Amino acid sequence: MFIDRVFGNDTAEPVLLYLQAYEKGYAKEISRTFGIPLNMVQKQLIKFEAASVLVSQKFGSVRLFSWNPRWPFLVTFRSWLQEVLAAMPKEMRERYYTQRKRPRRTGKPVWLKSTKPQR
Repeated sequence: MFIDRVFGNDTAEPVLLYLQAYEKGYAKEISRTFGIPLNMVQKQLIKFEAASVLVSQKFGSVRLFSWNPRWPFLVTFRSWLQEVLAAMPKEMRERYYTQRKRPRRTGKPVWLKSTKPQR
């Protein structure tokens, strides 16, 4: 939508903006978030890693991707991505880029969705 023409495909934009919003992520998580086929997300992540934009670490059976702190254009590139996120419609930003990432605190009560009394 915003930067797909710069990178030549539709997968690059959601992958980059996801990493901008959450700092790190893995292919299946990104694929599920946007409804993009897993193999397309994996290919895009590998391309960015080959270009030294991203680095990855293996945690068990999951490969976690994050920004390469040694990439010379990282600060400039990420500030540009932040501007793209800011220019995005609020509904889209809230839908894709503001997900809960931490587990619920232990012992925190689960509130009922309905306030109607049970019969």
